[in-house]
Amino acid sequence: MIQKKLCMLGAFAVGKTSLVRRFVQSLFTDKYLTTVGVKIDKKQVVCADKEVALLLWDLYGEDEFQRVQTSYLRGASGLLLVADGTRSATVDKAIELRDRAASALGPIPHLLLLNKWDLAADWEVSEERITTLTQQGWQILRTSAKSGEHVEQAFQQLTAQMIGAPSK
Repeated sequence: MIQKKLCMLGAFAVGKTSLVRRFVQSLFTDKYLTTVGVKIDKKQVVCADKEVALLLWDLYGEDEFQRVQTSYLRGASGLLLVADGTRSATVDKAIELRDRAASALGPIPHLLLLNKWDLAADWEVSEERITTLTQQGWQILRTSAKSGEHVEQAFQQLTAQMIGAPSK
């Protein structure tokens, strides 16, 4: 079995923990729980006929008061960068975190998840911004931890990249 470490990065309250909970336990709760430090979950998946044990490192949200420690990223095989579609500044934070991770680790597979797609009517992130990022090479998925939309796909797509398999 292959084992891969995947880090969840993003600003404060973008839905990182909710995405992990939806993926691992198929659950969602509206109750907000702040992650202190790092919370590690594990889930086994099958990708390209290979069994992969994912170690999911849900890192605390970065804000103006605290920065993510790059030491938490050591050994990571991939990053899920999470932004809240209802707060456009969180996209900038996700980009900054990817740049810092790349400085610390070198190039690493990553996806940008624009979360809270169930609140699409309240989105601040414009289609133009998404198109521009896509043209710059970003792989982007619109996700909803609440409805589960594209959550499984996000983890499977990144897993495929981490093991060098074609994504479905």
